[in-house]
Amino acid sequence: MKNEDAPVEHESTSESEGKRDLRKVGLDWGLTLAIPIVIALFVHAFVLEAFIVPTGSMLNTIQLNDRVWAEKVSYHFKSPSRGEVVLFASPSEEGVTLLKRVIATEGQTVDLVNGKVVVDGEVLDEPYVEGRASYELNHYAPGVQPISYPFVVPEGHLWLMGDNRTNSLDSRYYGAIPVSSLIGRAFCTYWPLNHARLL
Repeated sequence: MKNEDAPVEHESTSESEGKRDLRKVGLDWGLTLAIPIVIALFVHAFVLEAFIVPTGSMLNTIQLNDRVWAEKVSYHFKSPSRGEVVLFASPSEEGVTLLKRVIATEGQTVDLVNGKVVVDGEVLDEPYVEGRASYELNHYAPGVQPISYPFVVPEGHLWLMGDNRTNSLDSRYYGAIPVSSLIGRAFCTYWPLNHARLL
């Protein structure tokens, strides 16, 4: 009886080991696929994100439909600085991301004089506007009170403007932008390749 039972017992063990091997292979493949996906999602959410620029408000620094990379780390350790190009959540349209340049930070006084931007009494040298004049706008985002100049940037806010000053809805339209609404700092354009450059 023992001899007859032995082969049956041996066959059952092999099947069990085969199932364990298949489960192990499946687990290995699952982890191999899952780990890069988790890393990619983490990087996208907290480190680096690509954006398409759908408007001409940053011409000619950034062209219509250029792709830009934005990093999301540095502003956890330092405050934004004048001249940096930042992405932020639109104050008036949910789910819309905007791209502008930091012109002044909290406590600084912004004025628009004869088509020039003046910060703390100093006329800014802005080669990126390519001679376009910076004038007040006569219309504002819904709920924004008319802006009077000189304007003092409130605590925790930034004054942001597009490089295409004659065609940009920026802090002249929205008012000062909360630092808390920043998504990241755009540091380069990468596509199309002939537009690739550091910002």
